[in-house]
Amino acid sequence: MVVRRSPFAIAMPAPNLLPPEKVPAPRGNFAVGVLALQGSFWEHEVMLRKIGVAVREVRRPADLDGLAGLIIPGGESTTIGKLAVDFGLLEPLRTFGRTHAIWGTCAGAIFLSKDARREQPLLGLMEITVERNAFGRQVASFEVDIPVPALKTVAPDDERPFHAVFIRAPLIETVTPPAEVLARLEDGRIVAARQGHLLATAFHPELTADTRFHRYFLHLAGWGTDR
Repeated sequence: MVVRRSPFAIAMPAPNLLPPEKVPAPRGNFAVGVLALQGSFWEHEVMLRKIGVAVREVRRPADLDGLAGLIIPGGESTTIGKLAVDFGLLEPLRTFGRTHAIWGTCAGAIFLSKDARREQPLLGLMEITVERNAFGRQVASFEVDIPVPALKTVAPDDERPFHAVFIRAPLIETVTPPAEVLARLEDGRIVAARQGHLLATAFHPELTADTRFHRYFLHLAGWGTDR
């Protein structure tokens, strides 16, 4: 396993936008929301549109209506939690997550967790304990290829590891059933977990060109691999 310092330790990149004529048209009425209070929500929107999924930015409880799933982006978990309280979203998000797919990346994984080892607003939907900024400050950001067997669900012939980008990343300290581990670093530390239709990753798949994690989340949300 080769670990290298991430260029994102210095600056965040602009999303890799497709020309408008190459963006697939959304398919049917299936739509996914991206919590757009703070953080890298735009990058997730770009990835979803690249796949061909209709996207809605979520800032109010009514924005959740009719969605098949929701992505909570990376950013600052305390800020996301406080804004969710201010916008009256905390309980609607909890209710939504009991029956719909939610994926939290980086700060979003913290927000999904039962325990972040400090007092802050959390959804408490996943049976995971998360340590904030476990790998150090932004200058310590890194990238590494990790095996994620679950991605075979949506890409059965793709043997590649997943190129994971860690930026001020959390660590998933404990995973308690019904949650399960999806990916670990070479030293055994947990960086991705799933609990039914809920997904948490300590890294940022939206900052790569690889759509497999987004397609895996869409599979959990009911999009299906035959589309």
